[in-house]
Amino acid sequence: MILRYSRPDMVSLWSHEARLARWRDVELAALEGMVLEGIAPKAALDACRAKAGSFTADDAARIDEIEKTTKHDVIAFLTFMEQRIGPDARWLHWGMTSSDVLDTALGMTLRDAGKLLIAGVDRVLKAVEAKAFAHKRTIMVGRSHGIHAEPISFGHKLAIWFDELRRGRARLERAVEVIAVGKISGAVGTFAHLPPTVEAHAIRLLGLAPAPASSQIVQRDRHAEFFAALALLGTSLEKFAVEIRHLQRTEVREVEEPFTAGQKGSSAMPHKRNPILSENLTGLARMLRGYAVAALENVPLWHERDISHSSVERMIGPDATVTCDFMLHRFAGLMESLNVYPEQMKKNLALLGGVVNSQRLLLELAKRGLDRQAAYVIVQRNAMKLYEDGVDFKSALLADTELAAAMSAADVEACFTPDYHLRHVDVIFDRVFGRH
Repeated sequence: MILRYSRPDMVSLWSHEARLARWRDVELAALEGMVLEGIAPKAALDACRAKAGSFTADDAARIDEIEKTTKHDVIAFLTFMEQRIGPDARWLHWGMTSSDVLDTALGMTLRDAGKLLIAGVDRVLKAVEAKAFAHKRTIMVGRSHGIHAEPISFGHKLAIWFDELRRGRARLERAVEVIAVGKISGAVGTFAHLPPTVEAHAIRLLGLAPAPASSQIVQRDRHAEFFAALALLGTSLEKFAVEIRHLQRTEVREVEEPFTAGQKGSSAMPHKRNPILSENLTGLARMLRGYAVAALENVPLWHERDISHSSVERMIGPDATVTCDFMLHRFAGLMESLNVYPEQMKKNLALLGGVVNSQRLLLELAKRGLDRQAAYVIVQRNAMKLYEDGVDFKSALLADTELAAAMSAADVEACFTPDYHLRHVDVIFDRVFGRH
């Protein structure tokens, strides 16, 4: 984690103290299940609950010191708990394996991280929806291959983003459900020393679902799905950011990131107003995709488990969730303060003298009886005069005698009304937002 790209709420989920508290909660939940099954005495549970306590930075440092000898983090934790609680601590971890604690605690952490991420998506959705309705009929040129195509509204563009974000939210919700599982099934998942009823009770108590079948670990396809959902969500944010970067280019300048009082764009050029927020989102999205690849690599472990996934998850767990959380709130803030320039959009729309209406003319000629290819030749040759000779498209059309035989000047003029392209925008908004 890098603090520059972090928010405290998400970072706190991954603190050493929070991790130890979850390990404690798993151990106590399992012990409660053992008491209910008559395996452990209730007095031991009462003593462990009373003395387990919370964890300070000093406690975490002490456990780290013990680990220097044990070379095993869970054993270091249990050693510390024995020192803190006393003889009753012998019932902690009874019949369990380290991954019962680690994987269950990780499931709790990723579940809670997922909830924060969903809240972040909701903020983004709200910001995008507000801007979409504000600019539902703000006409601009649509572009394909980076070249002027036909008119669109800026609100329509944002409705597409909203729909994609909603899919990302649904994927994230499913991924949280998939990852919110735990296991207390023992060394190879056979419940050799503890019955499944202990697991069922403990896992429910922790707000998770028990993995239907496990080896020594919870299977890592679940984790891969979670991190893939984050990567795809981040990639959508990058897609939107790249569009903003293109639209902010000096030659376009249809939208612009907020530029706050006192902000400086360049150490050398005082005039610069760079799209640094969008560029930052692009870079962070690359990291999220890398974390997803690492999570995929964790799926094929040896037999009932090996430890090759452990170091990976210690890194990508906090890094991916913290990064995605930061991206969501950065993009939400960007959208909430995004500057939109409708007049510049109109100016760019008119830049090529109305050639963006070429398809409408083509279809009108075909409707009047011309073969499509013949109509295409008429419209294209007049459009090319703009590129090659600088002749205004409409003027070229009106001077074309072959075209005049099929369409009057008024008919040609009628094909240049921009609102024609927005006539179904309400239908699109109804489909996306359920209202217009």
